[in-house]
Amino acid sequence: MTPDRILDSIDAPCDVKALNASQLQALAAEIREELVTTVSKTGGHLAPNLGAVELTLGIHRALDCPADRIIFDVGHQSYVHKLITGRRERFSTLRQYGGVCGFPKRSESDFDSFDTGHASDSLSVALGLALARDARGGDESVVVVIGDGSMTGGMAFEALNHIGHLGTRLVIVLNDNEMSISENVGALASYLARVRLDPRYTRLRDDVESRLGTTRLGKVMVDAGEAVKESVKQLLVPGMLFEELGLKYVGPIDGHDVAQVESAVAKAKTFDGPVIIHAVTRKGAGYPHAETAPDMFHGVGPFSVESGKVNGSGGAISYTEAFSRALVAEAEQDDRIVAITAAMPSGTGLDRFAGAFPERFYDVGIAEEHAVGLAAGLALGGLVPVVAVYSTFMQRAYDQLIMDVALQNLHVVFCLDRAGLVGEDGPTHHGVFDLTYLRSVPNLSVLAPSDEAELADALHTALKAEGPVAIRYPRGAGRGVAIPEQRTAWEPGVAVVRRSGSDVALLAAGRMVAVAERAAEILEAEGVSASVVDARWVKPMDHDMVARMARSHRLIVTVEENTGVGGFGAGVCEALSDLGALAPTLRLAVPDCFVTHGAMNRLLSDVGLTEDSVAAAVLGRYREVCDTDSGQADAERIEHAPTHRPASR
Repeated sequence: MTPDRILDSIDAPCDVKALNASQLQALAAEIREELVTTVSKTGGHLAPNLGAVELTLGIHRALDCPADRIIFDVGHQSYVHKLITGRRERFSTLRQYGGVCGFPKRSESDFDSFDTGHASDSLSVALGLALARDARGGDESVVVVIGDGSMTGGMAFEALNHIGHLGTRLVIVLNDNEMSISENVGALASYLARVRLDPRYTRLRDDVESRLGTTRLGKVMVDAGEAVKESVKQLLVPGMLFEELGLKYVGPIDGHDVAQVESAVAKAKTFDGPVIIHAVTRKGAGYPHAETAPDMFHGVGPFSVESGKVNGSGGAISYTEAFSRALVAEAEQDDRIVAITAAMPSGTGLDRFAGAFPERFYDVGIAEEHAVGLAAGLALGGLVPVVAVYSTFMQRAYDQLIMDVALQNLHVVFCLDRAGLVGEDGPTHHGVFDLTYLRSVPNLSVLAPSDEAELADALHTALKAEGPVAIRYPRGAGRGVAIPEQRTAWEPGVAVVRRSGSDVALLAAGRMVAVAERAAEILEAEGVSASVVDARWVKPMDHDMVARMARSHRLIVTVEENTGVGGFGAGVCEALSDLGALAPTLRLAVPDCFVTHGAMNRLLSDVGLTEDSVAAAVLGRYREVCDTDSGQADAERIEHAPTHRPASR
């Protein structure tokens, strides 16, 4: 029976190759409908994929995958690739626990060549694959799909420099949709805009290539040598940036024309050297709401297909929103405050700041290393820079954090959004390493507010501090607490006791304070009295509090949404060691593994960080401690009991 949709007959790229032009057009429309329908339920990266439908179809028609390799930069635009490489029937499970991952994943399919999730690494990886191919005498094609936003990243330029130097056979498809997440910034974006918008570029380039060999002047120049010909091209053709780097440039082409894309890739893969194909696309193409608001639909939660409105969670504002409001309020009182983002003004909440203080706002593109270096210079010049970045992306600028900021004790405030588990985006986006890599940096203070009111106070504290300060806070809604108009600066290194008990002390950081409080109620019902401490400061640690808890409780428990390796719990154990305290401990944290994607409640359950799992773990350990104490007491009583000898007669 003939399937109702062409898409239902597509199980592999070879099926796409069998389609004619009209069928391809129909398939593209069906794919867009599938994308909108699925992402409206699961959430995900909609606009980037809507803009890459024909581009992906054309690339696959020109290649023989999985023998040929496709590397997707970031990977968020790989949904179409997944739909036509055997995952169509499971596509409704996109980003769900145990379902199709929202990024390429080698363990999921042979068609996925590299696990990705962060920007600008694809060119380096692809060059390595191409060099390995050449070393073993292979002939497969290696193709990179990279957005113009990712091209602003320093790693991409480093790779382009090396690719051009080596001249390795490699195809780079530059998906130029004028945006990364928000509108692109920087000189490269301006250059691409000039090329994209000036029709003279294409005409001039084609004319120069063809006519130099036919006119009298051209023949003279050809006879004089290729170098002269290239020099004249430089005079007539604007930019030629990529060819100057040693890459053959093709384009701009229409990235929404399957035939153009297929032809360009087919020709490029036969060239004995690196080729860059400049494909112009529209982010969000085919879904009006995404076309008019591509930044909102870049990464979006479940939404109404008809209205385009995101399903409201209701109730509490998000931590991002709380930070956004608090920063603007602080900046109104202190004109030294400036803000920096790496291509994510909306995601980090800095769009409000940018609207209020455009002259004090800097979007550096996908360039976290540069963002931190820039912040160092701004601080050195007497300003107070706030770098707002996702926790997972802060890792990209670790050297700059240490060498450019902390080493000189410069006053830079790092606001790490999406700290802890982030749910459906999975292991490439979970922010579960920041406490570990931040705790080890001298001069750096690390704050972990437990709710949106504490976040506002933490920001106020950081802005008034001396030296570098990092604040971590999670994705999603806050606890719904009121945020007072008056900010309170925290005393450095002082924790707060939220609940007093006598048996067990639960020391928690950030969002886990609420989990610890609910776990304490469960323990109370089991006859175990629990104190709950809101650490606030992960560094410097409140040693006095740790000492008090160790003296007055039979068990010390730490709870954190970070890897247990070197995190908050490790810091508490170090403090106990420094104090010479021999208190029994239990550390509850994210295991030493990469956590999969899925709904937050399921992931927290998997890693043992729900109130029920925390209470169960604490109860089990507490009983072990009590049994041990009881056994030791019995042993001591026996050891010190008087020896009774029978009376002599």
